[in-house]
Amino acid sequence: MKGNPPFVRNLDAFSFAELFIVCAVTAILGIRLFLHITGYPQIGNSTLHIAHLLWGGLLMLVSIVMLIAFIGRRSELWAVVLGGAGFGMFIDEVGKFVTRDNDYFFEPSVAIMYMVFVLLIISLQMIKTGWTFTKREYLINALKGLEEVALLDLDEDEKKKVLGYLARSDQDNPLTAPVRDLIAGTASVPSQPPGVYSRAKRRFSKFYERIAGSRYFSAGITVFFVLQLLVTLAYVAVITLFIGFGKERIMNMKALEHITLRLDGLTFVDEARIFSSLLSGVFVVLGIYYLRRSRLLSLRMFEWSVLVSILLTYVFIFYKEQFAALAGLSFNLLIFAGLRIMIRKEQTDELVREVSRSWVGFS
Repeated sequence: MKGNPPFVRNLDAFSFAELFIVCAVTAILGIRLFLHITGYPQIGNSTLHIAHLLWGGLLMLVSIVMLIAFIGRRSELWAVVLGGAGFGMFIDEVGKFVTRDNDYFFEPSVAIMYMVFVLLIISLQMIKTGWTFTKREYLINALKGLEEVALLDLDEDEKKKVLGYLARSDQDNPLTAPVRDLIAGTASVPSQPPGVYSRAKRRFSKFYERIAGSRYFSAGITVFFVLQLLVTLAYVAVITLFIGFGKERIMNMKALEHITLRLDGLTFVDEARIFSSLLSGVFVVLGIYYLRRSRLLSLRMFEWSVLVSILLTYVFIFYKEQFAALAGLSFNLLIFAGLRIMIRKEQTDELVREVSRSWVGFS
């Protein structure tokens, strides 16, 4: 039928993607830790070497076969877990396949892996939020709930979700009303207790929301960004003076006569890291500037600063520091999550203030 979209988005895709990335990163870190502890053993003999990239390919193949051969949410979840672990095992050996000497320890390989995950997240986010979900997409996703009805595996949470999709579907479509009646009249099975990952994520989210909602956290965020700006400026000064200008020349007082610093000694990675750090610092300055004018705008500027660090600066940090950069990245992700909580709270507060002002004007 002409006019039908070639692809229909899965509304569960982002939750699946999150699990996929967690499994992939866990596989990479687990493999690296195991190889380091065991002294990098090899499976094979003097002629053969069975790289773990092949095991990753096998897991991804199993994942694809499961998606092709089976129906239902459980098979999808298992496919995501196995596919994520397989992809992690696959991408971990990227250094071997971008170097002539098959160098597993190729320095930029960690940055390449990080960049792949960043691009994956950005792509999925663009698919999810790039345009509004259509009523047809809501209806098609709701129809997937009929699979769980037929399998006698529709739990209460899934039932509420499907009914929510149907409420956003085209009410004039001849399928909407019968499917809604069928789902509403179906006895749901008890919800399965959440797994270890879901429980840990839920508890951490609640705990972090309580912390991020306090005024001390808000003040701490501001102090953090001020300190970050100072550290950035100090880093740029050191890297340009002692590397670009030359340590020997900086010790010579005559060098102070030169106004323009020579950056010939900087590598592309150093220059890119400086540029991205300065760009992140610009948003910090804007955030501080707007702090007294508009708290919401200030928080958004801080959010953009963290996004520049996560999506751009840390590509080059991973290049230089390898897996040691994970600690800093984790901290930045926590700051980003806290900012998102604070922005949502500030948006709610602004809405309440607008409603209050409108009621005052009306009275």
